[in-house]
Amino acid sequence: MRRIHERVLGPSKIGISSSTSDIWLLGLCYKISQESSGDVDATSALAAFKQDFSSRILMTYRKGFDAIGETKITSDASWGCMLRSSQMLVAQALLFHRLGRSWRKPSQKPFDLAYIEILHQFGDSETSAFSIHNLVEAGKNYGLAAGSWVGPYAMCRSWESLARSKREENDLECQLLPMAVYVVSGDEDGERGGAPVVCIEDASRHCFEFSRHQADWTPILLLVPLVLGLDKVNPRYIPSLQATFTFPQCLGILGGKPGASTYIVGVQEENVFYLDPHDVQPVVNLSSDNLEADTSSYHCDIIRYIPLDSLDPSLAIGFFCRDKDDFDDFCFRASKLADESNGAPLFTVAQTHSVFKPIIHGDTMADAGGDRMDDSIGVLPTGDVDGNSHEDDWQLL
Repeated sequence: MRRIHERVLGPSKIGISSSTSDIWLLGLCYKISQESSGDVDATSALAAFKQDFSSRILMTYRKGFDAIGETKITSDASWGCMLRSSQMLVAQALLFHRLGRSWRKPSQKPFDLAYIEILHQFGDSETSAFSIHNLVEAGKNYGLAAGSWVGPYAMCRSWESLARSKREENDLECQLLPMAVYVVSGDEDGERGGAPVVCIEDASRHCFEFSRHQADWTPILLLVPLVLGLDKVNPRYIPSLQATFTFPQCLGILGGKPGASTYIVGVQEENVFYLDPHDVQPVVNLSSDNLEADTSSYHCDIIRYIPLDSLDPSLAIGFFCRDKDDFDDFCFRASKLADESNGAPLFTVAQTHSVFKPIIHGDTMADAGGDRMDDSIGVLPTGDVDGNSHEDDWQLL
């Protein structure tokens, strides 16, 4: 029987392409060119890439869980792919935070306690903090409902809402998501369109509020929902999308085809590697202290890729910054990328919202209190004077 992902995503390719170009996977580079490094080194790099890929946490459709809320729905098959993709991205942020980017799934048990605890938090029941049940409840104000598909922007806002509610339920030292959550939008929360703005003052405020006014900075998860065209991603944005995978803070992309989300974790030239949530598996709820648990359904060693230009233009990018220095490094890279985008930035960086001046990448670390010129952030128009839209225009989120 044909897999669900082939019906909703269309044909995808399995394995690695014949290209010998570098592969970037969530901020790590794998050099597989045999010309420059020799057969042995290239083979070793390819094996390391496969181990890294298979260590990423996979969330798929599940069946047989307790009904969501007051509904009778006990499976998210055919509608929950965006929720599952977002769970993968947030789970990766937790892996970064608790176990580091170099962590790989051990080949033998017992497993790391932190790894099992992370999986437990994404179980399919109301008792698991980041379950599909709790996501649906947290996202009601953004259109989330059991049985209905949701887009990237609403998904990001739902995570912001869920994180806030869990933060209020627990003491600071017992936070299940031990990081601030910042959904990056444009001026006036995206209502005027244009490239979203990473506002340094906003990021600082989110950290301060997350710490309950006890720390100036904390780990922070940035979610950047984007609309990069009409029917397809405008080619102007593709180089910048590719470049985000070189950021050490990269958490990947929520994206896929219209109505079918995947978790995109890597890139090689014009192709992106992804984890696919469109398999239906029986429900698994792990105990938080079972270090001998079977976690095979949370990983995939089948590598799939699709052309980057085939993605739906509505997507979201994630980044995790573990401290202030890491955030400053992210801002430097993001500002430089915007400077080099030929007028089509994915997002910009600014000190404040009160003055719409992007940060020049050489001044990313500047004091937020400095004088600012009253310059425009260079927003692309959403249409001409007659209201006609253009394919390369930004659209409202």
